[in-house]
Amino acid sequence: MATYAVGDVQGCYEPLMCLLKRVKFDHNQDQLWFVGDLINRGPQSLEVLQLARSLGEQAKIVLGNHDLHFLAVATGMRPARGKDTLDAILQSPECDDLVDWLRRQPLFYTDAKLGYSMVHAGIPPGWSLARIQMRALEVEQMLRSSRYLDFLDDMYGDEPLRWTKHLRGMERLRVITNYLTRMRFCTADGTLDLMDKTHAESSREGFLPWYRFPNPSLENHKLVFGHWAALDGKVETRNIFALDTGCAWGGRLTLMRLDDGNFFRCKCR
Repeated sequence: MATYAVGDVQGCYEPLMCLLKRVKFDHNQDQLWFVGDLINRGPQSLEVLQLARSLGEQAKIVLGNHDLHFLAVATGMRPARGKDTLDAILQSPECDDLVDWLRRQPLFYTDAKLGYSMVHAGIPPGWSLARIQMRALEVEQMLRSSRYLDFLDDMYGDEPLRWTKHLRGMERLRVITNYLTRMRFCTADGTLDLMDKTHAESSREGFLPWYRFPNPSLENHKLVFGHWAALDGKVETRNIFALDTGCAWGGRLTLMRLDDGNFFRCKCR
């Protein structure tokens, strides 16, 4: 049995199949981790969701910002955007089932035995793995509850830009969601810059890529994440691995075998 983690697929089904064929992925024994943004922008989002759901417990998924956006569109909480490629899912007879399945997926996943965790965007400074699990669970419980439409309606927005223990209600859930699904740059106190989407060296004064802030929880533990295509899979921090290599933008799709740290890539059209 092997465990693989794949970067942001974003509806690029053919490159995903290319990678699974290359590593001779065993659907009955191997595990496939998706670091979020399974859908949108690429041409075959429906097929990607169908595959991920068909894997059952062999697939481990964390939600990304595009996955959350799809849930908002599919439930009528937000209109589709011009660059969205979600029509095939929205028009599918499986749409309601896929929405129900997707909103029950986590925002953070950890495997203590394997020594790896997974998040879509990042971990704010000062948050231990245990704290991240607790904060992510707050959002997950809301998504799985009868109030999930309220969350999908109110999750959009950049404020508040920083976590404080006094936050309550949707402001609290929104900043957790923004940390885990949208973050790139922040300050040491966790203040977010959600506008800058460029390379790691382009940050404003006082801001750094989130992974450059020391996190004692990751000294003996590893983390995979996606979301940041401009990094092209390159981070200089030990035990943290960036897997988004811009497949939906004409780059490559990256697969990492967690058991030995080997990488595999297929080009995207």
